[in-house]
Amino acid sequence: MVFRSPYPDVEIPDVTLHELLFGDIADRAGRVALIDGTSGASLTYGQLAGAIDRMAAALAARGIGKGDVVGILSPNTPYYAVVFHGILRAGATATTINALYTPDEVAHQLRDAGAKMLFTVSVLLPNAAPGAEKAGVTDVVVLDGAEGYPSLPELLANEHPVPEVEIDPAEDVAVLPYSSGTTALPKGVMLTHRNLVANILQCQPILTDTGENTRILAVLPFFHIYGMQVLMNNGLYVGGVVVTLPRFDLPEFLRVIAEHRTDVVYIAPPVAVALAKHPIVDNYDLSPLKTLFSGAAPLDEDLAAAVNKRIGCRVVQGYGMTEMSPVSHAIPVAREDISVGTVGLIVPNLECRLVDPATGQDVGVGDRGELWCRGPNVMKGYLNNPEATAATLDSDGWLHTGDVAVIDDKGVVSIVDRVKELIKYKGYQVPPAELEAVLLTHDEIADAAVIGVRDADGEEVPKAFVVRQPGSEIDADAVMAFVAANVAPHKKVRVVEFIEAVPKSAAGKILRKDLRAREQS
Repeated sequence: MVFRSPYPDVEIPDVTLHELLFGDIADRAGRVALIDGTSGASLTYGQLAGAIDRMAAALAARGIGKGDVVGILSPNTPYYAVVFHGILRAGATATTINALYTPDEVAHQLRDAGAKMLFTVSVLLPNAAPGAEKAGVTDVVVLDGAEGYPSLPELLANEHPVPEVEIDPAEDVAVLPYSSGTTALPKGVMLTHRNLVANILQCQPILTDTGENTRILAVLPFFHIYGMQVLMNNGLYVGGVVVTLPRFDLPEFLRVIAEHRTDVVYIAPPVAVALAKHPIVDNYDLSPLKTLFSGAAPLDEDLAAAVNKRIGCRVVQGYGMTEMSPVSHAIPVAREDISVGTVGLIVPNLECRLVDPATGQDVGVGDRGELWCRGPNVMKGYLNNPEATAATLDSDGWLHTGDVAVIDDKGVVSIVDRVKELIKYKGYQVPPAELEAVLLTHDEIADAAVIGVRDADGEEVPKAFVVRQPGSEIDADAVMAFVAANVAPHKKVRVVEFIEAVPKSAAGKILRKDLRAREQS
């Protein structure tokens, strides 16, 4: 059975992302587009469009064009948008890199994506420089300047012509964020211009509170598809003001809401915990905040209610995946009859099915099934990985999300379980296989397996089940320290249990379901 949105389909023009966002900004050229929440520096729409043209021209002069990939390793600033859209304007593809990545992780993404160039900032240079070197990327630009590297002002101060590039919106890849998908190691998600354009337009009937007078706080990172599309690109599409923060710091976060009068704030659930419980919240005027939209991980309904009671703003949530550009479901701001514990309604132009994982048969209203989605926002596939693509995206165009959902008779969808084994820590994806690979490099560890468990705050965290080498006395602290030294902070193992043997199938596959059962008992 195919489920559809209660909203009519929206028209999706055959244009690039740049044409959608900047094709006609004459009426808002003088309005502010982006503000650096820390310094107060700003860019108008006219200045932003001009800087994007200069960036595209500079890239073309350096030999970057259609088919090339350029990496961005940077926290949120107004100039992230300049670099990002300059890359796309030049006809190239942007691969956005997690700002917390280690040199090895940076190198892996650059190498896997085939990147020719990297943009970063001075504070991240200690990881960016060795990562780029390992990947063979020699063209590195440090936006805020560093000795021996070109800076953003130097690139923008050029008089080269803006390149004229023919782009096929339906085929040409605009961005290449990395996602673990439903399983395994991070993979490059090929999202076309049409994918991104479609999802921005699909969200408009539901995100009805965003418009040219809105002021959006962008603390969620632009390297993540949620921050990239829902905050940055959607904010620019509606002609609003996007106020950036480089990282989440509660006092600074609250100050920016109060001083910059941001009325729409997008968060992940851990921020909601702070808003509901931290005493410092009472020291700030949060009356400008009208809508708090949570995504990236499930938001508890009681927690949402506590935030609503304390601040008085509307709290809603949505659901999506990098592979869907990313939004597939969301609670309309105006629909107070929809429980915040759900992920709301299907966006326009998207079809959904619920499929019993055991039988492969469709299920109907009120029954649980794996959520499958098909629409113009669904990815082209995983870069250079046809096997992973085929495992996630079938021949009929259905994306198998790996999440178990239920839909009621009013079309409201709830995510109730997970087929996949991916761990979501504070909205970040943590692939168990990646942590297991790191653990097995330790001389004193004979075998290991990782699953997600709940900590005292109800947050899903990685737990490692470790088999010691004979004679080893390695302890839990040493195991956690070893992993922490080799992965980004959000991937750290936070609980360790030593066991005699990792349960495996006859084919050698780790039986994580047995470990989860052990954990529950």
